[in-house]
Amino acid sequence: MRTRSGTAFAGVAALAVAGMALTTAWAHGPTRQKVRESIEINAPPAKVWAAIGNFQDMSWLPPVTKTEGEKGNEIGATRKLTLTGGATVDEELYKFDADAMTYSYRITSVDVKVLPVTNYSSTLAVTPSADGKGSTLEWAGAFYRGFPNNDPPPELNDEAAKSAVSGLYKAGLEALKKKVESGS
Repeated sequence: MRTRSGTAFAGVAALAVAGMALTTAWAHGPTRQKVRESIEINAPPAKVWAAIGNFQDMSWLPPVTKTEGEKGNEIGATRKLTLTGGATVDEELYKFDADAMTYSYRITSVDVKVLPVTNYSSTLAVTPSADGKGSTLEWAGAFYRGFPNNDPPPELNDEAAKSAVSGLYKAGLEALKKKVESGS
């Protein structure tokens, strides 16, 4: 009797393991996407940092019409960005280093129709340019697509997410370059 129940148990266990292996193979979800954009700005790093270093001010980013926040540049500070058309994005600061001229934040709430991403985090960093005459501003982000399951609709797939973030970064960097270089 012991042999039969042991064999039966082993058979059930083998089926369970095989079933889990098949489920795991079919249940592959999204992978973390990354976007990195940078721009050379004809201004010293301190001037570029002065334009971006206040977490509570995103006036340099074209779609942002209003920024409201709490706790300044403290870790845990929050901000709500209101965009053209009225949509909002909630963000939280989790790293800030004024001496290194860098900070990192995450989106805590956004409608995927506005920005087709989830679990988004980002870093802005200012460094002296390679020629020593200006600055390099880099904006890097990591995120998952807006649709967490398999077979996302085209507007919420990996390419849509990367394209939206890259477009936002490029527009923001170009606008900031123009602002800083014009002295406004």
